[in-house]
Formats: sequence, structure tokens, C-alpha cells
Amino acid sequence: MDLRRKDIHNSDVPALCRACESRHRGVCGVLTPSQLVRLSKNSVLHSAPAGKELSGETLKSKSYSNIIRGVVKLSKLLADGRQQIVGLQFAPDFLGRPFRKDNRVTAEAATDVDLCSFPTSVVDAMIRETPELEHQLYEQSLNELDEARDWMLTLGRKSASEKIASYLLLIATHADPERDASSAEFDLPMSRVDIADFLGLTVETVSRQFTKLRKDGVITIRNNRHVLVPDLQRLDERAARCLR
Repeated sequence: MDLRRKDIHNSDVPALCRACESRHRGVCGVLTPSQLVRLSKNSVLHSAPAGKELSGETLKSKSYSNIIRGVVKLSKLLADGRQQIVGLQFAPDFLGRPFRKDNRVTAEAATDVDLCSFPTSVVDAMIRETPELEHQLYEQSLNELDEARDWMLTLGRKSASEKIASYLLLIATHADPERDASSAEFDLPMSRVDIADFLGLTVETVSRQFTKLRKDGVITIRNNRHVLVPDLQRLDERAARCLR
């Protein structure tokens, strides 16, 4: 039986987990009710404001987290202090690297985030006991690898206009992954400076490309951060995505 399709009102499932997206679309979907009870007893729900560092690049992790709400940015720091944003994580992604001792990246809240955190020792024990959990984490790692390769193509071959469209499409896709609609509406989780860093562009170029997309009617921007995409197909065409 697919545990991810199990009735959310099952009385054996902790109340904390029943409506949680990590149980239905995240790594917790493969856990049994008894395992969810065990995990919930060791879990802490907490919030972090935008800009707060969640884990360091060289520090050993003491806990893992499910992202319940918000966006987390992953970055690497060069010796001279320059930063490169190398990825984004969204709800209900799993934050942490169970198969490695250190993180290799710095995780920082790009927006206000809600997290469900648990000790590494508890999850590591569950991984040893539950092949399905190990498989699910492996699946997430493969998905992140695929996204990283797609982003290498974006950074290496696409024009500035295509890069901005690809970024907006990334956010639109993760803002509401369950949606079945031709449009999208979301708040940008990053400043123009961070977007420029993420895409390898200047801030001025980012602003020009946003303006061009707005003038062409591909997007509408309100209050500088709120974006409406009336036709996702047009944005997809501007992103020049490779065939899948």
C-alpha cells in the first residue's frame, strides 16, 4: 500500500502530521504511523525570519528539517568573501544531508520559513531501519541533481532574458505544485541582488529584464515583489526550456 495515499484522518497518525505536506509529498510519506509517532515525539516546530542562517557550510549537522512553509536558499562562500547561491529549496523539501557529515553549503532562510526539525540520530536510525525512507531521500537527491543540471544549462547557455524567465518559472512551479492552471501568482522570495547572484547577472540587467517581461505582458508586478503570470505557456516559451 502506498503510505502517501493513506487517509489523513487515521487516528494512528499524530495530529501534527495529518495535514503536513511533508507527509503527503515529502519524505515522511513513506513512514508508518508508528514511525511518525516516534518522529513527532522528537520533532520541534519552529520559525525563522528571512536572512537567518539555518546551517553552516562546514558545520556538522545536529538536526534535519522538513520545510513546512517558505523558501530556503543554499549558497557557497569563496575565500575572498564572495557568495554564490547554488540552489533553492521549497516546502516540503527535506533540509540536510543524512549521508554526509557536513553540509558543504550554507542554508539560509530566503523568506520567513516554518520548519519541523528533528535530531540527526533519530532520522539516521530510521534510515537504517526503513529502506523506503532511504529510497525517498535518494529520490530527492536525484531530483536536486536534475535541477542542478538544468540550472547549469540555464547559466551556461541561456540569454539574460531566458534566465529571468527560467527563474520565474522555477518559482511559479514550486509556489503551488498541486495546481492545475494556466496562470500563477506568487511573491518573489529573493531580492534583485540575490536574483542577480543566483543567475550570474548584474542587478541592472535583472531590473531591465523584469521591465521587458512586464511591458510585453508576460508578467505583472505589484509592490515590487508580487508577481502575476497570466499565461504560463508564454513564460515557458520565454524560458526556452529544453524538451523533456
